[in-house]
Amino acid sequence: MQRTLAENELPETAVAQLAALHNSIPHGPITQLPNHLAPDLDDWQRHIEPYRGQNWLEIPWFFVETYFYRRIVAAVDHFRSGIDPFAHQKRESLRTATNQTQALVTQLNQFIPHGWQPGSFRHLLLADLWGNQADMSMWAAGDDAMPNHANSADQTDHLLVDEETAVTPLLQKPLRQVDFIIDNAGFELIGDLCLADYLLATEQAAAVIFHLKLFPTFVSDATPYDVESTVAYLHRHENPTLQQTGERLIGYLVNGRLRLTTHPFWTSPHPLWQLPGDLRHKLAAADLVISKGDANYRRALGDAPWPHTTPFTEIVSYLPTPTLFLRTCKSEVLAGLSDAQAAKMAHMEKDWLVNGRWGVIQLA
Repeated sequence: MQRTLAENELPETAVAQLAALHNSIPHGPITQLPNHLAPDLDDWQRHIEPYRGQNWLEIPWFFVETYFYRRIVAAVDHFRSGIDPFAHQKRESLRTATNQTQALVTQLNQFIPHGWQPGSFRHLLLADLWGNQADMSMWAAGDDAMPNHANSADQTDHLLVDEETAVTPLLQKPLRQVDFIIDNAGFELIGDLCLADYLLATEQAAAVIFHLKLFPTFVSDATPYDVESTVAYLHRHENPTLQQTGERLIGYLVNGRLRLTTHPFWTSPHPLWQLPGDLRHKLAAADLVISKGDANYRRALGDAPWPHTTPFTEIVSYLPTPTLFLRTCKSEVLAGLSDAQAAKMAHMEKDWLVNGRWGVIQLA
């Protein structure tokens, strides 16, 4: 919130609402959203009603987080003003990752002429997973404390669960549609776009759909505008390799092979098992869903304190289609570990669940 105030020239009404929000944390009561123009306003007022009057420490944490960011969006009147309160951080994330972006895109453009190769897919999958370390709700862009597994040994050594090979049978023949449940903008989104580009350019997927946030949230979560502006950034870049990738991506957006969609559910405080019928129907149309990031993983597990050895697939058995979760651990919610792994990690690093150094590739 302090960065939001420092990095934006906001109207006095927005500043006053943000100051009131700041002062209410943690002991002030949860209140209804102020009346403003928003397609999800009525839904959110219903979400809030069961908790109204309780303070920030009395209600479920996932609700608290989503509500906090929804209050910021209400304060800046996003749907009327178009203000993205986190735009500066998103731009900085791209700027500070220039070298990583160029290296990844160069590899992508070397892979594509050779057609579909499982080894190239794994390389891009790992890059996409570890791009999730760049989370601006935890570390500001360029923060030296942000974890970074730049080399392949680190990427493999820090995988708690690696079920990538289980995906191989699904990819033995070209797929009609692959859906991504997108997480962060910035370098992580570059990883998503590179993976999507590889699937489309090698014709391993006929179409890719990105499920994005309805409004800016969790600082770095990606909206359709973030995808379009990132593609434009690649296309306008002075580096011809980045330009080439940007040109391909624009082509996919124009011909409909890459489609961007939103749904109010992705910014709701609900667990994934409460998928509304229309969204469930859309996901069921995919041959494979790739779910990105910590918040989407938490939503899938209901942000609940499952024993870490609980079989992952038993929790997410409600999903309508095969789903691959790529997630770096930045919260305590986790499932699918063996007893030996859980015991080992408990003694290896005190903060292993939350420091962003460990990740999972889990297939449901």
